[in-house]
Amino acid sequence: MRGNSVTGGDRSPSGWKLWSLPGRVLVLVLGVDLLAVGVTALAARAAPTSTQWVTAAWLAAAALPHLHASHLIERRRRDRSGTPYVDLCSVWIFAGVLALPLVLELALVAVIYAHRWLLVNRYDPVRPPHRTVFTAATLALAAAAASAVLQLTGVHEHLAGGARPGWAELAAVVAAAAVQWGINTALVGTVIAWTVTVEHPRRLLGSASDNLLELSQLALGVFVAAALLWWPPAALLMIIPTFALHQCVQLDQLKLAARTDQRTGLLNAIAWHEQAELALGRTRGRTGVLMIDLDWFKRINDTHGHPVGDDVLAEVATVLTRTVRRGDTVGRYGGEEFAVLLPDVDEAEIRAIAERIRVRIRGLRITTPAGEPVTLSATIGAALHPVVPEAGLDEVIRAADDALYAGKKAGRDRVAVAGF
Repeated sequence: MRGNSVTGGDRSPSGWKLWSLPGRVLVLVLGVDLLAVGVTALAARAAPTSTQWVTAAWLAAAALPHLHASHLIERRRRDRSGTPYVDLCSVWIFAGVLALPLVLELALVAVIYAHRWLLVNRYDPVRPPHRTVFTAATLALAAAAASAVLQLTGVHEHLAGGARPGWAELAAVVAAAAVQWGINTALVGTVIAWTVTVEHPRRLLGSASDNLLELSQLALGVFVAAALLWWPPAALLMIIPTFALHQCVQLDQLKLAARTDQRTGLLNAIAWHEQAELALGRTRGRTGVLMIDLDWFKRINDTHGHPVGDDVLAEVATVLTRTVRRGDTVGRYGGEEFAVLLPDVDEAEIRAIAERIRVRIRGLRITTPAGEPVTLSATIGAALHPVVPEAGLDEVIRAADDALYAGKKAGRDRVAVAGF
């Protein structure tokens, strides 16, 4: 389920306060919280039966051990920002939508996120309590809407009566899952859109792997619900695959971290070189390499401090990813140096792309927390493969580097091209 990992995108201490949120975000957050309280109050008017309490106890007995066993993994995963965060609670929450009356389902959401706060979120100072409350509230509303779909289609009554479900019930379950996903995604995506600058609007929906993870959890939730309704002890067995899923998600994240530069989000030098080698082997035309070095970057660090320098690197990385073409490979090569591989370019194109990058870096308007402007420029060295017969990637990089240093000697803030 998508958690609100970025509400109040400011990572400064003042950005951790509920009342520091932008006006419309504050209204949305408080409105969702209050609506969730109202839905819970209405749901509480219907008292659960003893059988339903037992079913809820079985579900909690399966959910809480999984969440407790995986809380250290979850803490390590909570380092993303700017995108919807997908946690691994949907298995249990959607199972509750299918197998429990609404009041017990909402109680389950509250218990899960109270547990999550105690073991995970309270250790992260940039994720204050209001974020956990908002996440729980969005899930409560999404679960209530999904439960309404099942009530309207008669599936809840059908399943509770012990009847064997068919294709119509399956379609209703899929519809309920879609409603739950849609409402949760819409609410979290709206907050992200209003608080964080996202390069591509589709990132508000999460990546393809995020959505596949969410889909797999909803599917597993169906099987947990089936176990709860017809063989409750079997629901405990789901602890094993859900914990394994947690481990696999962490492994993927570690693999990504090993290839990614933490300050910029770009490929690191090793990963860029590997990917550039693959791209060079696939292309049939000429391939360009740009080596980009920020001018007087040490002076920025010495004058304004390393946090400002890190902000500069992140802004330049954003410029690069927005300026290059689809299919180009961008990486941080080390320090204040970046590298770009440009497949299928000629002399005119590599000059034009390099000059466009230089101008956009020169046009960045960056200020320090004290309001002081940071002047920025870059020198770019460019080379085309093959610079000599049988030249490989390393020879092209060396030629681009030589052109870069020639540009530095010629006065900086310019594009220098090797060999032509």
